[in-house]
Amino acid sequence: MPRSKTPSFITEIPLRVSPADEHTLLTRLEVARQAYNACLSEALRRLELMRQSKAYQAACKLPKGEKGSEAAKLRTKAFRDLNIKFNFREYDLQSWATKHIRRQWLGKHLDSATTEKLATRAFQATQQYAFGKYGRPRFKGVNQMDSLESKGTDCGIRWCGDRVEWTGLALPAIIDPDDQVIQHGLSSRVKYVRLVRRKLGGRNRFYTQLICEGTPYRKPKNFIGKGIVGLDLGPSTIAVVAPETKTAFLETFCSELESKQKAIRRVQRKLDRQQWANNPDNYNANGTVKKGPKTWRKSGCQRKTQVKLSEIYRRQAAHRKSLHGQLVNRILRLGNVFRLEKLSYYAFQRRYGRSIGFRAPGTFVSFLRRKAASADALVDEFSARTTRLSQICHGCGSIEPKPLSLRWHICDCGIVAQRDLYSAFLATCVCDARLDAGQAAKAWPGADLLLQAASSLSQPARGGFRLAHFGPNGRSRSRSPVTSSVKAVEAQDAVPAVSDGQGEPGRDCQIARRPRA
Repeated sequence: MPRSKTPSFITEIPLRVSPADEHTLLTRLEVARQAYNACLSEALRRLELMRQSKAYQAACKLPKGEKGSEAAKLRTKAFRDLNIKFNFREYDLQSWATKHIRRQWLGKHLDSATTEKLATRAFQATQQYAFGKYGRPRFKGVNQMDSLESKGTDCGIRWCGDRVEWTGLALPAIIDPDDQVIQHGLSSRVKYVRLVRRKLGGRNRFYTQLICEGTPYRKPKNFIGKGIVGLDLGPSTIAVVAPETKTAFLETFCSELESKQKAIRRVQRKLDRQQWANNPDNYNANGTVKKGPKTWRKSGCQRKTQVKLSEIYRRQAAHRKSLHGQLVNRILRLGNVFRLEKLSYYAFQRRYGRSIGFRAPGTFVSFLRRKAASADALVDEFSARTTRLSQICHGCGSIEPKPLSLRWHICDCGIVAQRDLYSAFLATCVCDARLDAGQAAKAWPGADLLLQAASSLSQPARGGFRLAHFGPNGRSRSRSPVTSSVKAVEAQDAVPAVSDGQGEPGRDCQIARRPRA
């Protein structure tokens, strides 16, 4: 009988750890790393043996068929029999770990529940690799094992009211009685406990994560709205349109996030100089690294510089995560159905690598999915190939591909709108991965002025310049002329002006170019 699944959430609490307890925890993390690598090696070995068998090759040739069909059932049964034959199952790997790891010196530092959980972790990574969802799992190097968890609350790592106990260790928790989020987690049933190690300023800090049953605490200000919300995401921008609440905005992802690129580059150059000074024999006369095996030495100053660089990255990531959470809560207050195109953020990384790494739109979407699921809201991601929102016009039905530099939708039928906002508006009219032109035409008279008002507002980044497609006083990095069906003005500061309604629609609108990501 399959195990019943209930909703879960995580409550994280810092721990007070003494130097002696820290030494013990670091030793157990290192032992867990070696145990995990052993389990991963055994899982990959069994998978390779199974793939080399003729039965596996014959099973791969079976037709897939539709889900639930006889062909699909036959194919599934063939792979299930192979997993049994080659002992490529979760419980088989747990038995192997208990038999081989627990009987060695590693078993003196790890309990059976934690060892079995490490085996499960290694098997799941190998299984995802076997399914083709992820690449080949990597072995963990020194100081790369940062978390451990148990199978339940009655063995291994346990939560005992106000502390964490684990085989002779008693780690008191630092609990804030006024924190409603933590109090909500403590009042819920704990499924299992996880220990997490983080490095803050070069020092180890330990936390416990209580995986609790139920839904997370929601602050009164973060209520869930009602209605459909359309979103259009770019490498560094987001457009949101909510017709029910008459809200629309276009802004930069994490506009408050101060760029640390200059500081990062300065520290990186210092790190390169220190590495060169500490290892002069590893470099050629022209400054390139010599080929072949080498031994690298690190001085104390170089290690401090590495810690400083890691701390800059950590603070930047923490600030970005906080800003993503604030934006998600702001969008959740606008509705309970969110529609957006299903994009490939890996493709974004290949084309806009630096911008994607700095703004992280994919992380924002994952936050939106998770928070919407906990609030019983719906995130509808449809294919961009069937809708083509950035190319289609709902007024006349024409489809015209636009270059990325063209940030305004100006059609001969009289529809003029900022491109990102217009795509977000059309997303609210998508049904079954198809654009409902009739619904869009019916909603357009009220949304026209809403999009014009949103496009006339600018959201300049702190310490940066105004994006050209946001509104007044936007600076465009491109100075090449743009041709269109309406008059376009070539200028260094191209400003899209909203029509005042006195003449032909779009007559006073300029086409501004989008700056490079």
